[in-house]
Amino acid sequence: MRILLLEDDADLAEVVALGLRNESYAVDVARTCDGAEEALRTTEYDVACLDLGLPDGDGLDLLRRLAGDAGLRRPGRLLVLTARDAVADRVAGLDAGADDYLTKPFHFDELLARLRALARRGDQHGSIVRVGELTLDLTAHRAWRSGAELFLTAREFSLLRYFMHHPGRVLSAEDLLEHVWDANADPFTSSVRVILSRLRRKLGEPAPIVTITGAGYRLTDATGRSTPAMSRPAEGPR
Repeated sequence: MRILLLEDDADLAEVVALGLRNESYAVDVARTCDGAEEALRTTEYDVACLDLGLPDGDGLDLLRRLAGDAGLRRPGRLLVLTARDAVADRVAGLDAGADDYLTKPFHFDELLARLRALARRGDQHGSIVRVGELTLDLTAHRAWRSGAELFLTAREFSLLRYFMHHPGRVLSAEDLLEHVWDANADPFTSSVRVILSRLRRKLGEPAPIVTITGAGYRLTDATGRSTPAMSRPAEGPR
């Protein structure tokens, strides 16, 4: 999942971004409305976390523009993250287009829980996701194949999560860079290939992620068949 964090407090932005990256999210940070708009014109984000009081404007105005400005790519979900805690402020933020509203100071675990809840809205992604022999626990950051636990790095977990959210779909290297890596990634490096190669080794045989020559990669059900099936929320392996 790729997140845009709009926060003008440099120290807070650094702490939150680091925490999110440690949880396998890709995070881009903007400190002004103009910086956020620049990012939103070029990048598709799964979630944007937006502060309201910014040095060059009000985040509410940016929220409203996201609904009508064709030049801005509206993120899949919008979370207001602000010190404005009055009922009128929360109502204004939600009415402006936010999907959720969290006031400062906040507990980081609550932010993570809200991001997981936002990711589940409008689709069938639950805390437990299953595709073929693969099972992913999004809350505990654990993965299994046929009941055997896989020990993945944060980036490998994030990459597998993206594949399991798009089973059967051919994903290009550019798709993976866009959603699993952040702006710090160099698109001319072999980072996608290297991490994908390590993930494939850990997944074992038969390979559930196959190469589609000239197009990208596809997650199958590990028997050679691509599959669109995804489970509803369920308990993890027993």
